[in-house]
Amino acid sequence: MAARVVVIGAGPAGVRAAQALVEAGLRPVVVDEGRRDGGQIYRRQPEGFSRSYETLYGTEAERAASVHQSFDALKSRIDYLPETLVWNISPNMAHLVTGTRYHTLAFDALIVCSGATDRLMPVKGWHHAGTYSLGGAQVALKSQGCAIGSRIVMMGSGPLLYLVAAQYVKAGAQVAAVLDTSTLMQRVVAFPRLLAIPAALRKGIALTRVLAGASVPVHRGVQPLEIKGTAHDGVSSVELALASGKRLELTCDAVALGYHLRPETQLADLAGCRFLFDEDTQQWLPQIDADGRSSIKGVYLAGDGARVRGADAAERAGRLAALAALQDQGMAVEGVEQLRAELARFTRFAAGLRQAFPWPAQFAASLPDETIVCRCEAITAGELRRVVRATGAKEANRAKAFSRVGMGRCQGRYCGHAGSEIIAAAASVPLSSVGRLRGQAPVKPLPVALTEEVSEQPGDEVIE
Repeated sequence: MAARVVVIGAGPAGVRAAQALVEAGLRPVVVDEGRRDGGQIYRRQPEGFSRSYETLYGTEAERAASVHQSFDALKSRIDYLPETLVWNISPNMAHLVTGTRYHTLAFDALIVCSGATDRLMPVKGWHHAGTYSLGGAQVALKSQGCAIGSRIVMMGSGPLLYLVAAQYVKAGAQVAAVLDTSTLMQRVVAFPRLLAIPAALRKGIALTRVLAGASVPVHRGVQPLEIKGTAHDGVSSVELALASGKRLELTCDAVALGYHLRPETQLADLAGCRFLFDEDTQQWLPQIDADGRSSIKGVYLAGDGARVRGADAAERAGRLAALAALQDQGMAVEGVEQLRAELARFTRFAAGLRQAFPWPAQFAASLPDETIVCRCEAITAGELRRVVRATGAKEANRAKAFSRVGMGRCQGRYCGHAGSEIIAAAASVPLSSVGRLRGQAPVKPLPVALTEEVSEQPGDEVIE
């Protein structure tokens, strides 16, 4: 009997993992939370929409088409479960929900390609309606074919900031300004590392040209101060400090905010994988070897869900993780060394991006006390600081118990990193000692009424 292999995610990493498994003669199960394949970066537009790949994906059009075409060619040779949430993982078992139907899926090998979400630093007023993450703004454009507002400010740092801004410009939306907390000098210093992937560097330069061609103002070295607005009308403007120290207020009705990406690691956590604090990215990441093997036998992690290195790297990491799974099942594989070498280049490039667009940890300590940190539970920076000082809670989960930061429906996905920075600053301890919020099942809210599936689903039988 052949091994039963389950792939979670149908983005770049998941598609290439499934492709490698099919080439080896297996019929994997691919579980996808989305309605269609492509993941976040290559999210497909709904049926009936006719925007071109160039309009929808810009500089990534060719790669998007390649991933989509590859997956279309695989559909008859895999068991595909779209619109299905993996809400928990237990030993050799994935727990799924499709609509209101609960079912389980046993596996011999599990390849988790869970992708990433925005890494966010709160700013006063970010709870006002009309404030989105950069990823959320991108979803609206790709999946609904609409902009998040009529006059939009893009704020934060990192490649996604410029990618989403350029995509909005190409779609005909009005981008009032791009506000980047990083400086031009940081980019100059990082340039040698960015040369590791010249093609990616050229794409980044092309994005800035799109903005320049549309006369979109780009301010670098800024400090976001406040997103102004009202509970009734939502966002009305953004106030910031320019690199010169001068204050500027920009009128807008929507803001897209984000600082790079953070891996979606909840499923790896629930699977029991070991985590280590990564000094370079200043966050907790699951431990993996060069090929994507986690600390748990039979569980492999690939793509941005393990290490954020971009979509091109995710494709290679997905294939490499699949080859590792095949190798661990006693099958002969080829191409491992080449994939490792290519990933090493993307790792160097990712290090350059972190240097060029650093996470603004320094902003956490200076957030006004009235700034809401946890939007789910409406917990302010002042309340979190008070809890740390009054109770001595210097560890993330203990501070969570006293303050409720991270107890909402997002489970700390959007406030966890900034919350830890605030705790570390208030307690005067290293960020690594604060720890990380533990994952809890279900990873996302489930329907109140669930029916258990008693009949066999695709993939419930051993795959021959």
